[in-house]
Amino acid sequence: MPDSTIDYAELADNIRLIASEMGFQQTGISEPDIGQHEAWLDSWLRAGYHGEMEWMASHGSKRTQPAELVPGTRRVISVRMDYLPTDTSMAKRLANPDAAYISRYALGRDYHKLIRRRLQRLADRVQELAGPFGYRAFVDSAPVMERALASRSGLGWIGKNTMLLNRKAGSFFFLGELYTDLPLPVDQPYTEDHCGRCSACLDKCPTGAFVGEHVLDARRCISYLTIELKGAIPEELRPLMGNRVFGCDDCQLVCPWNRFAKDTSEADFTPRHSLDQADLIDLFRWDEQTFLKNTEGSPIRRVGYERWLRNLAIGLGNATSSLPVIQALQARAQHPSELVSEHVRWALSRHSINT
Repeated sequence: MPDSTIDYAELADNIRLIASEMGFQQTGISEPDIGQHEAWLDSWLRAGYHGEMEWMASHGSKRTQPAELVPGTRRVISVRMDYLPTDTSMAKRLANPDAAYISRYALGRDYHKLIRRRLQRLADRVQELAGPFGYRAFVDSAPVMERALASRSGLGWIGKNTMLLNRKAGSFFFLGELYTDLPLPVDQPYTEDHCGRCSACLDKCPTGAFVGEHVLDARRCISYLTIELKGAIPEELRPLMGNRVFGCDDCQLVCPWNRFAKDTSEADFTPRHSLDQADLIDLFRWDEQTFLKNTEGSPIRRVGYERWLRNLAIGLGNATSSLPVIQALQARAQHPSELVSEHVRWALSRHSINT
């Protein structure tokens, strides 16, 4: 039963204030209900657009029914945190075929731990104000429909590129959630769609991964191919990937709303090891020990060294034909991993070199 001595409206205001002090740019509160997004997810899964991401189809209805995932959940507190590093020359890097392009969210330290720690601190502060309460924090780490919940809490709308868009901040931000049993007043769901007739994200996708508005076939998405796919990348998609070796930002880069994206103030999101300036050859020359050292605490670590080389081999196959590129590839032509060597052979063939 709700504690009748607590002013929950005032508590909600305090939660927003504390969250802001902790570096979150916006906070919203919603019912544990994702509305029509449940039917959309079911349709997307039945079409097989999730590819090898079996976890998207597991957990039964816990993904779409927050109170089943965490019994007793009465509200979801959604937060967002900007992550765009200052002046990372995204378009310039993409236009240079010899440069390695890494999605901007992955240039610094892994956001999961940082945001989870902040959410825990937020929960601790709420406990100081309201006494013990039930909660559980999530940061892209469980069957949680975070964009749907964020939209339901008023943080923005889901654009045609399936990203959460905010009129004042674009889409370059992370999301996190606190499932709680506190009966807080809820915010108005974001029901407007400000994409209008714009289709830039759909038109500019390098691999044509969008089946239609709001529908992404992950099996063609470069983020999926470079991060989630464990095996060989389909040959027909390799030339379309260009120099994108970990993730892809194209559908965000062309979004007009991202002219309002804010630079991050979080030091942990600052590029590490000059990854925002690295060339494909330099990264391809890393041995496994260097890879592990330079990706410690980074989202990049999750793909492992083998897939890292796979992705870079494709980038080099799409790079300028030059002696250094060919020599770098030839040095790994006999790599013990068939996954790596097959992609290296493909890359060399792109430069008319037979192995």
